Amino acid sequence: MAIGQTPRQRAAMALGALGVVYGDIGTSPLYAMRECFFGAHAVPPTPANVLGVVSLIVWALFIVVSLKYLALVMRADNDGEGGILALIALVVPPGRERGLRNLVLVALGLFGAALLYGDGMITPAISVMSAVEGLETFSPHLDPYVEPIALAVLVVLFSIQSRGTHRIGRLFGPVMLVWFATLAALGVWWIVKAPRVLEALSPTFAIQYFAHNGLQGVAILGTVFLVVTGGEALYADMGHFGRRPIRLAWFTVALPALLINYLGQAALLLDPPAGVTSPFFAMVPKAILVPTVVLATFATIVASQAVISGAFSLTLQAIQLGYLPRMQITHTSSEEFGQIYLPLVNWILLGATIFLTVAFGSSSHLAAAYGMAVTTTMVITTLLLFFVMRDRWRWALWACFGVTVPLLTVDIAFLGANVLKIKDGGWFPLAIGLGMLAVMSTWRQGRAYLTERIASPEVTFEDLFARFEEQPPLRVPGTEIHLFGRTKGVPPTLLRNLQHNGVMHETVLIVTAIQASSPFGPRSQRMRVESIREDIHHVYIVYGFMQQPNVPRSLEELPKHGVQVDLSTASYFLGRETLLPSKHVLGGMTFWRGHLFGFLARNQSRATAFYDIPPEQVLEIGAQVEL
Repeated sequence: MAIGQTPRQRAAMALGALGVVYGDIGTSPLYAMRECFFGAHAVPPTPANVLGVVSLIVWALFIVVSLKYLALVMRADNDGEGGILALIALVVPPGRERGLRNLVLVALGLFGAALLYGDGMITPAISVMSAVEGLETFSPHLDPYVEPIALAVLVVLFSIQSRGTHRIGRLFGPVMLVWFATLAALGVWWIVKAPRVLEALSPTFAIQYFAHNGLQGVAILGTVFLVVTGGEALYADMGHFGRRPIRLAWFTVALPALLINYLGQAALLLDPPAGVTSPFFAMVPKAILVPTVVLATFATIVASQAVISGAFSLTLQAIQLGYLPRMQITHTSSEEFGQIYLPLVNWILLGATIFLTVAFGSSSHLAAAYGMAVTTTMVITTLLLFFVMRDRWRWALWACFGVTVPLLTVDIAFLGANVLKIKDGGWFPLAIGLGMLAVMSTWRQGRAYLTERIASPEVTFEDLFARFEEQPPLRVPGTEIHLFGRTKGVPPTLLRNLQHNGVMHETVLIVTAIQASSPFGPRSQRMRVESIREDIHHVYIVYGFMQQPNVPRSLEELPKHGVQVDLSTASYFLGRETLLPSKHVLGGMTFWRGHLFGFLARNQSRATAFYDIPPEQVLEIGAQVEL
């Protein structure tokens, strides 16, 4: 948060955070309370159970969201950025993964990040389905149309991603503000009818619930967890808004509205209408039921959009950190950084969301699969936070344990309860997470092996200049630019061009893109130029893991470093490896992982697109590598 902002500016940032950050957690009232009393792992809606469960919900919001994420986890920012991949880079900077401790921490973090893809598939399905199902409350005859309407909404939502969300995104905040106001208004209406529900604000009712139900009652935690599933988004979206607007939106709008609505639903269930199976829509007067369903649908679209955009950002971070192959990335806004679109990720999410909607058939069935991914990620976040406290913040060991052990106890309790959901669909996000972990680790290991295989014996520029004295190359006008992954030696593309063509341009630029451990890289050190000779320069460009490299745009800063070149006529020399199948094992990997790496390598996007290099200025020099 910038110093000196006016109250109006702070309010505008908080409104934006309300729309983007709290969409997921803000739509949980549609299904969370219903699943506690009418879902697969429900408890009877007796007055004691109702007060006990709503007390659990209240304190879950206080402990997990308010205390853990807003007060503590958001302090662990990586130059203002949050999210589990940013946390990994904070604990184990890129390139320092050696050693058992660091390897384990990176593997844990990657698994947590991979699980978020499963969450990104389930959230749109369960959110939209739960909203559209409100039509059943209006008329049971509309039941056959719920699934087709939900599918139509999802298809439209994913189809407009390529147009960018920077325009419609401005409506997110106002829509969610109206939604939270509606939640609060409905809650107040029912609390007034049964004010004794306010007693559930005391944690004694939660304690009495466990005392009465014993171990059998612990299963309800898997459903109570649905009220905090958007907690990880608070941390992931910190870089877009900053801590203060996110905290302001939570404590002034989101938290009060959610508490009031959950208490209102509990008040309704203390003396429930006959046949009630959806407490939220049972709260709504029939005269405004259809407008409420429409509003709920818009709110779930906002929640889904935030998750989809988060999947795009997560993928970009993984690519930049070297855990995923290059993909086609489109910037949908020239004004707002971070507005990106990844076609492959978008259509995979759409396909998975349609499959889940059709296969599970209702939001209640989807709720049985929901939560396993997020609660596992939350456990991993707490574990990584311990090492941030110890290594980065230099806290005493007793303080680190004193803070993380209670939080980890809560996380593990939720995780243990969610384990019961595995057979009911919780296996799906776990399978997605394990699959993505296999892809990420295989790509990282395969690239390291491939880099070692294609690395020719290092030829120094002293050796090259000695060759020039014996057989000088033909010099041609213009500039040649070689992308080179190492900081020393002569690029293989330069050597091969000299070997086969015997020519070299008047000016030679060797460009090395360096991955920073921070989101955006240090501004004062974005570019460094080493002049090897008056006509040969090594250019180092630093990119953060939240940035997509744009080599031509970066090279426009060369005149500031005393190098004058005409980039419009420059020739870019890129290496391209052709991978040949082999019966041998790749770099110590198993046979199937070697073939998986080969498949990923053959299907990654071209370097020209990823580095935003004009294709008409590119010359590729190939090499065959046997896997």
